[in-house]
Amino acid sequence: MLTTPRMGLSPLIALALLLVASPVWSVTVSREPGIRSGAALILDEQTDEVLYARRADVPAPIASITKLMTAMVVTQAHQPLDERIQITTADVSKSKGAYSRLPVGAMLTRGELLHLALMASENRAAHALGRSYPGGEAAFVRAMNLEARKLDMRHTHFVEPTGLSEDNVSTPADLAKLVIAASQNPTIRAYSTDPAHAVALGRHLVEFHNTNSLVRNPAWDIALQKTGYIAEAGRCLVMKAVIEGRSVVIVLLNSFGKYTRVADARRVRNWMEQQLSEHR
Repeated sequence: MLTTPRMGLSPLIALALLLVASPVWSVTVSREPGIRSGAALILDEQTDEVLYARRADVPAPIASITKLMTAMVVTQAHQPLDERIQITTADVSKSKGAYSRLPVGAMLTRGELLHLALMASENRAAHALGRSYPGGEAAFVRAMNLEARKLDMRHTHFVEPTGLSEDNVSTPADLAKLVIAASQNPTIRAYSTDPAHAVALGRHLVEFHNTNSLVRNPAWDIALQKTGYIAEAGRCLVMKAVIEGRSVVIVLLNSFGKYTRVADARRVRNWMEQQLSEHR
């Protein structure tokens, strides 16, 4: 069952940070999960209990995890999801490594752009969403930062809606709050966890795939997810998933191996399953 965001999260996170990188789920979990990511937070959503924390209060670039906040602002604005928006040259990033399968001139609905931004991490889709917001991109970014303040994300700051800028920064502790808040929105949940989605681009139907392979694994029960990567941030992953009957928020930042973030998510799951089985 989904629950509402708890603003009581901060004191527990503060306690975890005093125990830097040591698990605080002392009653149930006695060993570390062996996470390789540079920063991490594992949270039991039902109890607000921090199960593990590493550099959870240190601000760092978050790459396309940004798009979760982009989705929050878009859905809260209540702009029509069936309104068609054209991809323009303004949506083309000059950032090194920026990639998009959406050509300039493509026409998609706002809902399709949101779907591709969350599922396939489409940068031009995310930028077009910000550009088409009332007041333009500048107003959109202000709304992103205002929402961060409302969620008590004290170490978070956004400068644009895609995550391509290294100046979009947050912490694992703050991102746990964002994951919980975003997971209350059924559209964000559905779009972020969809394995694949096809859109019409000109005369062709083009299929896009989820950037997180775990959504295609039937062994996982994932309510929300988002991946991210730029060189300055490393590979990032946030998820809310049910593990052993518990709703767990997983935040993994600064993973430099190509598969490290997914492997870390598996390590978290195995760790929890093992420890819970030992204490039954």
